[in-house]
Amino acid sequence: MSEAVSLPTTIDATEAQLLAHDYVPERELSTAVFLALRLQRPLFLEGEPGTGKTQIAKTLAEMLGRPLIRLQCHEGLDLAGAAYEWNYARQMLEIRLAEREQIDRAALTADLFSPRFLIQRALLQAIDPAQPVPPVLLIDELDRADEPFEAFLLEVLSDFQITIPELGTVKALQPPIVVLTSNRTREVHDAVKRRCLYHWVGFPDAARELEILARRVPQAPQALARQIVLFIQGLRRLDLYKLPGIAETIEWSRALLELDALVLDPATVNNTLGVLLKYQDDIAKVQGSEAARLLEQVHAATRV
Repeated sequence: MSEAVSLPTTIDATEAQLLAHDYVPERELSTAVFLALRLQRPLFLEGEPGTGKTQIAKTLAEMLGRPLIRLQCHEGLDLAGAAYEWNYARQMLEIRLAEREQIDRAALTADLFSPRFLIQRALLQAIDPAQPVPPVLLIDELDRADEPFEAFLLEVLSDFQITIPELGTVKALQPPIVVLTSNRTREVHDAVKRRCLYHWVGFPDAARELEILARRVPQAPQALARQIVLFIQGLRRLDLYKLPGIAETIEWSRALLELDALVLDPATVNNTLGVLLKYQDDIAKVQGSEAARLLEQVHAATRV
């Protein structure tokens, strides 16, 4: 980890620092990030998969020289998996040793629920007062977790603390930078959103996507990069089950370079649609005549 740097003092400075780390934000996102940093509020990012929501947390950690702590949400996630749990095996061993040595029960009970038996998970690690530098806490894909799990987050998001019944309240000396993401597979409760600054991360326009591609895949020829962006912009206007995001744009560009492609042609597009589209119904809809129609539009636009 690099040395921690101070927070940006303006929106322009925020945008410039993000660009310096190859993250190309829209002005509204730069503003949301700036306010989240200055007001010490969690930032809730919602949008389609592959639009750079997770990447913003990684970029902030790199940009500010802070450790990144990531909580990947999933169905069945609970307090033990997200915040803390007691090391029961070690506690049982301690109890057996105490019985052998006839240690006072009151002293043993007090010791059993001390920090040395506590296993810290992501949420508790992020607010640990012993942290030398406040980290960046990424709570990724919150919509994948069960709705009751959101109640566990409220104390962390509002007061940057966790109350442990057996131990007391653990509170951060300095609030971590918190980024929550959601792909909106379900609605996240208003109580979570009210504690955060909110921003919808949509698909980029062609100009911004071309700039992203130039930074992420600089070895791609400019003509090919332009065709890639125009083709994907056309795909996003179709009625598909899952539209390709920026992540797929970057991945497809790298795949085309591995195939030594200089321009898009029907055979290459049809053979590599599985890089862009992740559902067979979408691939079947695009493959063939639809891909040829999009390619004709791309070539017409590039000729102009």
